[in-house]
Amino acid sequence: MDRRHFFNLALGAGAGAVLAGCGSSGPSGGPGGGAGAGAASYWFLTGDPGETIRKASVDRFNKANSDSKINPTAFQNDAYKTKIKTAIGAGQAPTIIWGWGGGTLRSYVQSDQVEDLTSWFADNSAVKDRLFPSSFAAATVDDKIYAMPCETVAPIVLFYNKEVFDKVGAQPPQSWADIMALVPKFNAAGVAPFSLGGQSRWTNMMWLEFLYDRIGGPEVFQAAFEGEKDAWSNPASIEALTKVQQLVKANGFIKGFSSITADSNADQALLYTGKAAMMLHGTWTYGSMANDGGDFVSGGHLGYMNFPPVEGGKGDPSNTVGNPGQYLSISSKATDEQKEIAKKFFATQVLSDAEVKEWIDTGNVPIVNGSESKMSGSKDADFLKFVYGIASNAKSFAQSWDQALSPTAAEELLDNIAKLFQLSITPQQFAASMNQVIGK
Repeated sequence: MDRRHFFNLALGAGAGAVLAGCGSSGPSGGPGGGAGAGAASYWFLTGDPGETIRKASVDRFNKANSDSKINPTAFQNDAYKTKIKTAIGAGQAPTIIWGWGGGTLRSYVQSDQVEDLTSWFADNSAVKDRLFPSSFAAATVDDKIYAMPCETVAPIVLFYNKEVFDKVGAQPPQSWADIMALVPKFNAAGVAPFSLGGQSRWTNMMWLEFLYDRIGGPEVFQAAFEGEKDAWSNPASIEALTKVQQLVKANGFIKGFSSITADSNADQALLYTGKAAMMLHGTWTYGSMANDGGDFVSGGHLGYMNFPPVEGGKGDPSNTVGNPGQYLSISSKATDEQKEIAKKFFATQVLSDAEVKEWIDTGNVPIVNGSESKMSGSKDADFLKFVYGIASNAKSFAQSWDQALSPTAAEELLDNIAKLFQLSITPQQFAASMNQVIGK
């Protein structure tokens, strides 16, 4: 499969939404995660509502399969990325490997660490046919499927606190110029314009993903993704990098953002407590803000919108970025018995009717065909339909950069993004550094 196909997913409303989200868990140690005879291991991410839903699916499987258990283990986002990389490199991966697809999955395939599931999906067409076709793009390497798509659509959107906007007498931004004009207005009122968990680095990345798209269109990052020489020096790239530093210099982000982590949900708390007016983040944060933010969500104080256009930009304003899929792979080092347990779990519990209901009940849009018909009765129906509309109407739904790129290029990217936001490098230095890892 051409690499560009799993980066840039063009969707039509009739084709359904692009999807994302899933978990994995299981103790390490020994091939297949060291779960032992009769058991498979599965690692996934912490944080509700996802963590609870993932554990519930494992519990249902274990209850129905007393002789073939799954042992789950949950990790925080950043810790997981380090842990799974080390485990796979040592041949100690869990049976079920949770990931985001894209470049990282390709690296697993190239090192023969994950099972080819193409024939299994062919033999289990009912499993595949339940899911949006577009979800398989980031699960596919060289025309072969190496992962099971799971969970929910997760575009990045611009959240805002309606109460804060009302107090300041402001309206949600409809352009980049509006964003820059709002910055001094909120600062004068003693409110940070934007919350940001900058220590996590990938949260900063979301700003560049949208600016690159809105200024130059998907083709700008696409060129870097496909290995074009000096692609990061594109004028649209330099303009996007310059604009984000202008926002930093204008005090557009909460003071001390570089020491705030996303895993702790501290960035979300700044929004729902009114200490920040806006936050650019994934739609997966809706559930945790509903759980932790008092009446912020239930009381109608949370606003949301797609990222606004940049004046003179080439990108379609309907475009979005984020996670067009998260995925479950099976370790090639697992035993035959563990592999069969994993496949049975994929067929019977991943996005089962019970799990689909749990995702919808917590404000998420599952990747299952026809799931939109179950949203009308949800207390979160307006948000669910908004997310479905963003994903299904996007001319381009781009995969998060750190997942689309190879692990080597992704780490260099995140390192340079942190420096860019800390104003310790210039846009030109950022571009030069990234040009060095094109194709690596």
